[in-house]
Amino acid sequence: MHTRFFTLLFFIFFQLSAIFAQHNIIPIPVSYTATNEVFIFDNQLSYDLKTNDSQTKQYVEQFQNFLLGKGISFADKPTDKSIQISLYKNFNSELGDEGYTLEINKKSINLSANKAAGIFNGFQTLKQLFPITTKNNSTKIAGCIIKDYPRFKWRGLMLDVSRHFFTVDEVKAYINKMAEYKLNVFHWHLTDDQGWRIEIKSLPKLTEIGAWRVERYGRFGKTRIEPNPNEKATYGGFYTQEQIKDIVNYASKKNITIVPEIDIPGHSMAALAAYPELSVKKESKYVVPGTNFAEWYGNGKFKMLIENTLNPTDEKVYEFVDKVFTEVAQLFPGEYIHMGGDEAYHGYWEENETVQNFMIKNNLKDTHELQSYFVKRVEKIISSKGKKMIGWDEILEGGLADGATVMSWRGMKGGIAAVKMEHEVVMSPTTFAYLDYSQGDHTVENKIYADLSLEKSYTFEPVPEGVDPKYILGGQGNLWTEVVPNLPYAFYMTYPRAFALSETLWSPKEKKNWDSFIDRTEHHFKRFDATKTNISKAVYDPIVHVYIENDTLMCELKNSILNSEIYYTIDNTYPVQFGFKYEGSFEIPEGNLSLRTQTFRNNKPISRQLQIHRTELIKRVQK
Repeated sequence: MHTRFFTLLFFIFFQLSAIFAQHNIIPIPVSYTATNEVFIFDNQLSYDLKTNDSQTKQYVEQFQNFLLGKGISFADKPTDKSIQISLYKNFNSELGDEGYTLEINKKSINLSANKAAGIFNGFQTLKQLFPITTKNNSTKIAGCIIKDYPRFKWRGLMLDVSRHFFTVDEVKAYINKMAEYKLNVFHWHLTDDQGWRIEIKSLPKLTEIGAWRVERYGRFGKTRIEPNPNEKATYGGFYTQEQIKDIVNYASKKNITIVPEIDIPGHSMAALAAYPELSVKKESKYVVPGTNFAEWYGNGKFKMLIENTLNPTDEKVYEFVDKVFTEVAQLFPGEYIHMGGDEAYHGYWEENETVQNFMIKNNLKDTHELQSYFVKRVEKIISSKGKKMIGWDEILEGGLADGATVMSWRGMKGGIAAVKMEHEVVMSPTTFAYLDYSQGDHTVENKIYADLSLEKSYTFEPVPEGVDPKYILGGQGNLWTEVVPNLPYAFYMTYPRAFALSETLWSPKEKKNWDSFIDRTEHHFKRFDATKTNISKAVYDPIVHVYIENDTLMCELKNSILNSEIYYTIDNTYPVQFGFKYEGSFEIPEGNLSLRTQTFRNNKPISRQLQIHRTELIKRVQK
């Protein structure tokens, strides 16, 4: 009898401990105060909506559907237990447009904000307070008082749908996951050398020809074969204007604005396949199937082996651009249109006599000024549609167009320069925000030309020292898809690094703490697992550093995971947990052998096992 009694007490204590555990909210709120109360969801629950705002009503309906999905229904009449939703009559300047307050006690959940966007964000927090698994009629969440608002207004992710096409439902799924973590700008990279993905009715060849390429498999680059004569282009797709309207509408219901990108004057092979007369050489083109068509020399220097750039001296090009942006502006109600502007190769311009004569006539001293001439004319076209132009930081070269916003990707330098010119900036540097980069050891991850760990991404600070923060709109992560062929892998590459970006862009700078973040991230690993959504757990893997000391090959192992241990073997034996516990640097002896290493917690593996042969370890030293 006593045993049963103490077992019951332990079970109750365990449940209460789970409820009152430190919250797992990402991004971390501005303030969170725990109370000793518990709100229990049951079928005696009612809504008290204290506003007639239509957008707020829509967000309330979304949350009701979330609860219904968990088996929680609502009473037909007012009850003692309620969810109360209200908009402030007097604007709370601290909360701004997207902030909210959330108070949970045993009788009510009270969510208030200045605007509907704040109500939406409050609901995302509330959903994260739910346990991962729930039982009908007995779901409990801990009492708390939360005040929360974003640090930056631009909290974005970019999805490249040119290199690989994603369906309407897949784009919606990507947007939906963004919204759960309070990311509010979806940058849609719609055109590039490998495909034109947006219907432009006045230019039908863009999708009839530009949206399709020949089918190829495997990595982009030299191993892919050029199209054969008369080979049919069967891979690709595009979004009709009706589909785009549907996605824009869907995003708006998730508090997300879509920024479309039409990448010009470079990265235009798909457009030139449809309309080759818009190039300098006017030669026939094809949509690139991922084959190698450029030589890269490092430090941003490159040579295009095939012309993929619009002719900035041809008036027909500006007629083309005007037609494209006329229709784009009508489809996207947001403030910005992105015109690309990156990696435009000037070699074909420099070789062309007509282009050189144009430059002399217009007093353009070099092709950087010629590109600036192009960008400034594009800016006028975009502004004539009632939109603001944003472009990659190359639009600074040769002189920045009035009113242009700069997206700084080649580090922070371009953004800093733009701020000094009093232009608005979105920080999106490769060093912190490029989600196509490798996340872990190349023995278990696709090897990309650069690496970006979760730890590194979490150190992102969008406002450099000495820069006026009022010009920094925020930041963004970018997912280029050369090696991302489907949605599950897009999620794998995006998360959890998007958690890090979300926390950087939403939460106060002083609230960021790696130990707290990784603890909360591990909880969200379980949330992704519960919904069978792919997510990278590369952060668990040991980080291997090798070096030479006194002519001896030495190895150092580490990771940034709490309460974990690393084990290894260096004698070709396994499983690794029966090897050595890592205590400090060790020697890799001579011989035909491999390092095996893995991270454990409570004697259970939490990482993948890395296996690296000695010859590969030596190569890493030489790098």
